[in-house]
Amino acid sequence: MTGHVPPPLRTPDPGEVRTSLPLAPTGGPPQLRADAARNRTRLLDAASRLLTGCGAANLTMESVAAAAGVGKGTVFRRFGDRAGLLLALLDHREEQLQAAFLSGPPPLGPGAPAAERLHAFGPAVLRHERDQHPLILASRTNPLRNYTVPAHHLRLSHITMLLRRAEVAGNPELLAHALLGSIDTALVHHLTQECGIPLERLEEGWHHLVTRLGATR
Repeated sequence: MTGHVPPPLRTPDPGEVRTSLPLAPTGGPPQLRADAARNRTRLLDAASRLLTGCGAANLTMESVAAAAGVGKGTVFRRFGDRAGLLLALLDHREEQLQAAFLSGPPPLGPGAPAAERLHAFGPAVLRHERDQHPLILASRTNPLRNYTVPAHHLRLSHITMLLRRAEVAGNPELLAHALLGSIDTALVHHLTQECGIPLERLEEGWHHLVTRLGATR
């Protein structure tokens, strides 16, 4: 049975730096001034430190303001509410992951063969998803929306590009969807926390999937 095959996505060049693609849909506010951007980063760094110590459930606007040494109103003006703060913090950490696989050192970043970069991508995202799981769940309101945000599109485009360059047989975009599904946040949490599977075994599973597709290190 045949079906409609969607046109390939425009995929980034391995050396192309395209960080700061947020988890929120496009069409947001204009880029901040340099001083405002520094203040925003200062608040997010304070929130990140608190998150490590108390978890997402106990992260409040008041605690972030106190940790950053500013008034509570400053935090509310910058992020709107707690949901906005959580999403901004998640974006902040997503940007760090994006920088690693778009412009960081090989084998995750440019400079390594496509197959090696593909093998490195899965473990990097697995560790990222495990560490950010409470924050990701706290910021999610609509599961279907997760497939439409720019950050997901960037990951999908990146894997699709690596599959093409590794000359893997099959539809690279559909394969990229399948690979991303295998390291989804909720699935990683279920397997590691509820089934007791070590993260190292999930990484081995990623390598096995990628090798079976024909991308051999």
